[in-house]
Amino acid sequence: MTTYTALPLPEPAHRELCRTDDAGRPAAPFTARTDGVPVDCVGGLLRCCLRDARAGERVALVTYAPLRRWADAAGARPGAYDEQGPVFVHAEACGGPDATAGRYPSVRAGALRVLRRYNARGEIVGGRLLEVPEDAPAAFDAALGEAFADPEVALVHVRAVEYGCFQFEVRRP
Repeated sequence: MTTYTALPLPEPAHRELCRTDDAGRPAAPFTARTDGVPVDCVGGLLRCCLRDARAGERVALVTYAPLRRWADAAGARPGAYDEQGPVFVHAEACGGPDATAGRYPSVRAGALRVLRRYNARGEIVGGRLLEVPEDAPAAFDAALGEAFADPEVALVHVRAVEYGCFQFEVRRP
């Protein structure tokens, strides 16, 4: 069985988003708090290191267009599929995922995720809704195996259904 690994934001993208996001707005860092002031992002997934935000960390909520950067590097033209949406990131360089982290970010059972499949041209070629079970890694492995069984699929984006937030990307092994 092939194993898959979630990819965080590329470091150059993280640096760019810490200055200006993909909607052209300057980043507005704040301190993560648990009481909702200025915003309760503790427990929110940080896309730069694929772990939850912790109280006291400097973070920013920015607009990110994950397919855009991949398409630029791959010479693809996703057109209308070039989505952008909100993501939390550390306000400064963080070094990426911890070496002891799992292959996927932690996610609570019952969370809804959509796995969008893209071809080498950057076009959506399918998708799948996943209600995350207790064994989330096994469920992601199975859903990604199903996606990459189609030879046309070049990469998969995982998004939260509830808010549409980009969670992570997986590329063809």
